[in-house]
Amino acid sequence: MLSTRNVLPALRQIPRPASGVPARTFITIVQQGYEGWRLSLGRNPVKLEPGLSIALPIYHSIQHVDMREMSVSIPNLPGYTSDNVPVTCSGSLLFRIVDGYKACFEVSDVHSNIKNTGMSAMRSVLGSFTYDQVISDRNEINKRLNTVIGGSITNWGVECSRFEIQTFQPANREVERQLELQMEAERNRRKQLLDTEAQINVAEGNKQRVILESEGNLAAKTNEADATYKMVFREAEARQQQAVMEAKAVAQQVEELARSIAADRENVTPTERQQALNTLVELKRLEQLKAIANSHSNTTYFFGDKAALGRDQDLYNVDYAEQIRKGVDSKRRGSEVTLV
Repeated sequence: MLSTRNVLPALRQIPRPASGVPARTFITIVQQGYEGWRLSLGRNPVKLEPGLSIALPIYHSIQHVDMREMSVSIPNLPGYTSDNVPVTCSGSLLFRIVDGYKACFEVSDVHSNIKNTGMSAMRSVLGSFTYDQVISDRNEINKRLNTVIGGSITNWGVECSRFEIQTFQPANREVERQLELQMEAERNRRKQLLDTEAQINVAEGNKQRVILESEGNLAAKTNEADATYKMVFREAEARQQQAVMEAKAVAQQVEELARSIAADRENVTPTERQQALNTLVELKRLEQLKAIANSHSNTTYFFGDKAALGRDQDLYNVDYAEQIRKGVDSKRRGSEVTLV
C-alpha cells in the first residue's frame, strides 16, 4: 500500500504540462554540487551522483542535498556577557554538509536545526566573556563558537567551517552611556599609568646620565693623576740621571785634575785628589762670583761668615773685606796728610 507521504515528493519532481496534467518522466537530473538520494517506496535509499539517473514515477522519490558551503545568518540576538552587560549581536554561521545520508535521514530540517544550534551556542559563549574581552578579542570568541557548534552538528553529517560575529553593541542607550563612562575612566587610568611610567623612565635616564658623567669625571681625574704621576716619576728619574751624570763628570774632572798635579800620574794619592777637589770647588765659586759681578740686577752683596765659606776661604770673609776697606781709608788719610 502506497503512502501519500512517499508519493507526493515524487509527484513534485514530475514536470507538468500547460494543461495541468502531470507528465510522466523516467529520468531525474542531479546538479553539480548536489547529491541525490533515491527512495523506493520510501525506503532503501540509493545515492545518486550528479548527472542523469532513472526515477520511476510513483515508485521512486528523490531528495536533493546541497553539498556546497552555505551560511546561516543570526540577526539581532540578545544576550548577556559574564559581567551582566545586556548586548545585542548578530553573526553568520558557515557550514558544509559532508554526509548527505545523515543530513537527509538523521535530522528532519537540517538548516533550521543548524540555525537554532548557532543561536544557542552564541548566547552561551557570550556569557563566558566580559564586554571588554568581546570588544578586544573577537577571534577567540569565533574560535570558541566554531568549536561548540561543530561539536553539536557533527552527528548530522555537517561540518562547521567558521562563525563570524558581525555586529556587537549594548542593548540600549543607557547601558552604552555607562560603558562609555567606564571606558573613559579606564583610558584615564591607563594614561596616568603611562605618564607615571614616562616620568620614571625620565628619572631613570637622568640617574644613568649622572652616573655616567661621574664615572667619566672619575676616569678623567684618574687618567690625569696617572699622567702627573708618570711625569713626576720620569722627571725625578731624569734629574737622578742628570745628577749621576754630573757626579760622574765631576769625579772625572777631579781625577784628571789630580793626575795633572800629581807627581806620579799612575799613582794618585787621596791627598792629591782632595787638593784637586778643593781647587775645582774654588774655581766653581770664582765662576759664581764672576756671574754675580757681571749681573746688573743687584749692587750690594753680602757674604757669610768664615764658617759658612770654609776655613780656607778668608778672601770671602766679611771681616777680611772690612780690614781691606779700613787699610784703604788709612792710606787715603795718610796721603792727604802728606800733601798738607
